[in-house]
Amino acid sequence: MGGQKIQAPKGVSEYVPPRSRLFDFVRECLIAPAKLAGYQLVELPVFEATELFIRGVGESTDVVSKEMYTFTDRGDRSITLRPEGTAGAMRAVIEHGLDRGQLPIKIWYSGQYFRAERPQAGRYRQFYQVGIEAIGLDDPAIDAEVIAIADAGFKAIGLKKYHLELTSLGDAPSRARHRIDFLTYIATLDLDEATASRTGINPLRLFDDKRPEIKQAMVKAPLLMDYLSDTSRAHFDQVKVYLDSMGISYELNPRMVRGLDYYTGTTFEFVHDLLGAQSGIGGGGRYDGLMKELGGQELSGIGFGLGVDRALLAAEAEGVISKQAFVSDLFIIPLGHGAMVMALAIATKLRMSGKIVDIAFGDRSLKGSMKAADKSGARNVIVLGDAEITSHSMEVKNMSTGVSTSVTIDSLNDAL
Repeated sequence: MGGQKIQAPKGVSEYVPPRSRLFDFVRECLIAPAKLAGYQLVELPVFEATELFIRGVGESTDVVSKEMYTFTDRGDRSITLRPEGTAGAMRAVIEHGLDRGQLPIKIWYSGQYFRAERPQAGRYRQFYQVGIEAIGLDDPAIDAEVIAIADAGFKAIGLKKYHLELTSLGDAPSRARHRIDFLTYIATLDLDEATASRTGINPLRLFDDKRPEIKQAMVKAPLLMDYLSDTSRAHFDQVKVYLDSMGISYELNPRMVRGLDYYTGTTFEFVHDLLGAQSGIGGGGRYDGLMKELGGQELSGIGFGLGVDRALLAAEAEGVISKQAFVSDLFIIPLGHGAMVMALAIATKLRMSGKIVDIAFGDRSLKGSMKAADKSGARNVIVLGDAEITSHSMEVKNMSTGVSTSVTIDSLNDAL
């Protein structure tokens, strides 16, 4: 009697063939524009000291107050699986002294993140993100570049049915002026105890509350955008000029707040129209006080996190991506031992020149091997038998047209 099957934990996004090919394609599309813009890889731990996220993300956020996977390790230290990317990236920048070098520091990262949420479509307890950070200069052109890199990633996948929402959360003087009127307004509302205590730490969280009664109560709330200081407004206006020059369209959303407390100034979110409740496919913004809060210099930064899972769901919803798009260049069917020797030699050579080559292994019949070639989605098939070994030439069958062409071993790479 065998043991019981063990299943993956609930709410984990995992990918196996053939869908994993699509996941890989989407992730590469999201990373590529950052590399082209001179961003460099940082590879970071998936767990950090819990204190990093309490200080870096903010105690009032749902992420810190309800959603973190926190445990005590063997050295009696409180450790948390990373719920987001920026805090860990900033910790690494400070720890390795990158902020003492040339500015801006431009880094990218990707990997799994963890939040103890109620699983639903597009919302997972383990999910994947691609992120970038540009740290060290408070330049509106960098804000625009960061947004453009995210936009280029979504376009590379082929997405069309998404839009960019943009706002500014202002600088400290802007927020201080807004806070006075905002608290006066909130005092007139009848809030339950939990909401009131969350609001005490970060009043802006109320704009993020999805409950209909709160949304209704917030209709006439004073908006931060109306309180921007001259400096903040000038910065934000310049960001819009740069986005216009790059042909990136956006909608202003003065009610937007992100789910993390560190954002200041330019803040943005990409929203996909076909994803229902979990419609955000990526977003980010500028954070002015975060580095100092984590023990570093007082440097401003801006970054984003793009959801690989969500972007894949969006691509599938739009029908711009299909398993058929990912195929091998050649499927080799060797008939017998001598043919297998030749097949392995041919495959090795072709793979070195960048071709994707598959081989029929095991003693399958020709019919069974052709079926396997068809299922694999190979563009071309060759059968190697005694005649082919002797003559060093073979028939390459194009699987979509059914046409066969005679080629020699030496010209096979060119023929493909």
